[in-house]
Amino acid sequence: MYSIKIALGKSAQPAPPAPAMLTPCIGVCEVNPFNVCSGCHRSLSEIAEWSSMTDAARSQIMARLAQHEAD
Repeated sequence: MYSIKIALGKSAQPAPPAPAMLTPCIGVCEVNPFNVCSGCHRSLSEIAEWSSMTDAARSQIMARLAQHEAD
């Protein structure tokens, strides 16, 4: 009977946790007649798709929201 031993190197270490997803949500979720949240100013579709968006897509929305606040 053979015995197999596997050496665990650094590659066997668990991956560090992913950074928290950037979000404009402030916990004030009220949708206005234009289907936009009065808290974060995202549309309902943006809110629904947020977790599946790429970082680039979320960044574009965050930039638009920052401009909205500046106006």
